[in-house]
Amino acid sequence: MSAPASASGERRMKPRIGLFVTCLVDLMRPSVGFAAVKLLEDAGCTVDVPVQTCCGQPAYNSGDRGTTRDLAEQVIEAFRGYDYVVAPSGSCAGMIKTHYPELFADDPNWLPRANALAARTWELTSFLVDVLGVTKVDSAFEGTVTYHDSCSGLRELGVRAQPRRLLASMEGVTLVELNESDVCCGFGGTFAVKYSDISGAIVDAKTKHVSETGASTLLAGDLGCLMNMAGKLSREGKPIEVRHVAEVLAGMTDDPPIAAAKDPRRP
Repeated sequence: MSAPASASGERRMKPRIGLFVTCLVDLMRPSVGFAAVKLLEDAGCTVDVPVQTCCGQPAYNSGDRGTTRDLAEQVIEAFRGYDYVVAPSGSCAGMIKTHYPELFADDPNWLPRANALAARTWELTSFLVDVLGVTKVDSAFEGTVTYHDSCSGLRELGVRAQPRRLLASMEGVTLVELNESDVCCGFGGTFAVKYSDISGAIVDAKTKHVSETGASTLLAGDLGCLMNMAGKLSREGKPIEVRHVAEVLAGMTDDPPIAAAKDPRRP
């Protein structure tokens, strides 16, 4: 993985990263977490995974500010002292970076700590490109891919060009742009539960656009979006693999695609 040298030419100290794994990655797709660690270590970082809990977003979106604050305080404490906090999720990173300061706006004791954490928190591909200056990943992936921009990553954090720039540096990857790539996939966390009919109609349109690209693989940076779209593509019988962008960038694609059955012949 290539990053520019410092202006002085002196060897820089390794940034100490606290990886915010996210609930879905921990419970549903741990390979994304391992891929994030590899990408960060290849870029010259030291990575720790502190004991952590949910960022509080489901409670926040449901209007339960008390539970959200309790969870946020635990996150702030867990990630105290790291140079940066990085998450393979625009949704969780957006919660910490954008909504924690709002959550503690009336608390003079916690607000400075929330602001400090927010300032050090980044989505994975944005951190690699915008902070570390990574220009190339040393891995390959054969195939045509398309990319979905998650709502939180795009609108709260400005994540769009960064994953595409890294994918373009890979050998074998052909990126085909997705029509309405910036439109919601219909997941929206608790939205998909509260308004299932609307959510279903939205993901219908999304998978139609995915199929129209002719890509063999659909990528995104948020596991919630990926699981939603993968489930729909699977029910439609579409032979399109779905993966988190970190897995492809790290060259860690041995695990079956999301929503695909594991080969029983493999350990």
